[in-house]
Amino acid sequence: MACAAARSPANQDRFICIYPAYLNNKKTIAEGRRIPISKKNKMHSREWNRRVRVQLKQEDGSLCLVQFPSRKSVMLYAAETIPKLKTRTQKAGGADQSLQQGEGSKKGKGKKKK
Repeated sequence: MACAAARSPANQDRFICIYPAYLNNKKTIAEGRRIPISKKNKMHSREWNRRVRVQLKQEDGSLCLVQFPSRKSVMLYAAETIPKLKTRTQKAGGADQSLQQGEGSKKGKGKKKK
């Protein structure tokens, strides 16, 4: 019975994991990229240690959502929706001002006096 429970698609151990490296457009296939590089600007957040667990199949083996039949379809959907997030589309106005203030205070190094 324990073996049958471990093989159940609804068991959390059977969920698929999607890591940020799978979507990062700066990674190569050897470094872990799983979707085509032609999908530009699909980099995930800078938090490299996060992952997302997704359940594809229910207890009876049927799909949870028909639009996601495979692992790759979930990754392609994530790659399309990440750039549309509010945090990605908003301009950072406050950060530009702080960078401009710091530029004027740079001074060159002077010669040593004897």
